[in-house]
Amino acid sequence: MHNELEGRFREVLPAADFCSLRYLEQDDEVIGVRQGVVQPVTTGHEAGAMITVVRRGGLGYAATSDLSTSGLRRAVEQAADWADRTASRAVTDFSRVPYPAPRGSYASPVERAFADVPLREKLDLLRETCDALQIDERIVDSSATLWVTTVRSLYLTSHGGRVEQQYAYLAPMLQAVANQGTETQSRTLFGRAACEQGGFELLGRLAFAESATGVAEEAIALLSAPNCPTGTFDLLLAPDQMILQIHESIGHPIELDRILGDERNYAGTSFVTLDMFGSYQYGSPLLNVTYDPTVYGELASFGFDDEGTAAERAFVIQDGLLLRPLGGITSQTRAGLAGVACTRAASWNRPPVDRIGNLNLEPGDATFGSLLQRVERGVYMSTNCSWSIDDSRNKFQFGCEQGRLIEDGRLTRVVKNPNYRGISATFWRSLVGVGDRETVETLGSPWCGKAEPNQVIRVGHASPACLFTGVEVFGGAG
Repeated sequence: MHNELEGRFREVLPAADFCSLRYLEQDDEVIGVRQGVVQPVTTGHEAGAMITVVRRGGLGYAATSDLSTSGLRRAVEQAADWADRTASRAVTDFSRVPYPAPRGSYASPVERAFADVPLREKLDLLRETCDALQIDERIVDSSATLWVTTVRSLYLTSHGGRVEQQYAYLAPMLQAVANQGTETQSRTLFGRAACEQGGFELLGRLAFAESATGVAEEAIALLSAPNCPTGTFDLLLAPDQMILQIHESIGHPIELDRILGDERNYAGTSFVTLDMFGSYQYGSPLLNVTYDPTVYGELASFGFDDEGTAAERAFVIQDGLLLRPLGGITSQTRAGLAGVACTRAASWNRPPVDRIGNLNLEPGDATFGSLLQRVERGVYMSTNCSWSIDDSRNKFQFGCEQGRLIEDGRLTRVVKNPNYRGISATFWRSLVGVGDRETVETLGSPWCGKAEPNQVIRVGHASPACLFTGVEVFGGAG
């Protein structure tokens, strides 16, 4: 299929500065059991190609699901027409963008492909897991779900580029909802963020089935827990909350297309400006953040981004200093700044834009116990359940599923409805402790939204537990 498609593409190439074809074929399967009942299995399949043409400084796109020679020719003609129309109106001269001519391939690490696992085996696992959530009559809702996606892509350029990539994504989800009287509480497995690339073997590595009883027990415990206290406290965040903190108050603010204004109509702007890179103290000297699409099995790993730039690990923040934005080759050319390989598209019929990808907070040298011992009075929060942040990604308020008080260096009582608020520009400077590798969790989300028309895409985040001081904390009491 790929060789035939390449032949047709080479046959219809236009007279232009640059032309590319990005073909994508995707299959999805969602299977789940809720309250012991098997839910309808959902499957999806789509395939198509996006043509990009740069001519006379303008840029045009055209997508098509007609992959015949005539279908591709029509798409090329439409994209070339749009390039001509935008030539005198574009935000930059696109003929200056040094589009790579990549050659290579990538494949997710898979030991046992989901397609090779019989449906009965998957359903039996989900039934047993859902049954393990039903530990008490106060569990009023329970579900165990697997969302599996496979993607095959081909990227071709008019100057000889050719890249084939294959992805296997898994998003396993567990939820227990407990109720007693007017009180309802919920616990999940990592807030639905236990997402990675790989095959059926990932479920064993995640202890998916084995985690069910613990998830339900924690939901029951929250029913009788007091509300999280209100005040200014030391705050210890678990990795499954840290990933949201990294995503919203580092990832989105340093997206280069957002800083350039492309997202202001929909996803918003950023408090970060171009002149901050290389000089702005984003956080305390303990803050080290890398953009790394090369991590084995992390959710947003790849070999090449959707403009053909090879994946490469880079520090975006080092010793607290802001170094480089999340911007692909087009945004880098517009801004005159070095960025990273990060442009991706959510589907065959969407153009690539700057995306967060794998954005990871590097571990420090503090054990979890030593982080606790530094706290006389504080709160340990885990598993994000709500978030709100302004359109410049600065002032935020986040909520978690579970909290525990820290008193005199020890974890004590469970508290419900824990929340905290802060300002991105100052919050990271209150980072006073970073957990070691033993505290790191590698997680991800399949639901990062951005761009118009909207593109929901997968992102990966790894983080240790982190300790912040002087944070405004509050609970759910009136």
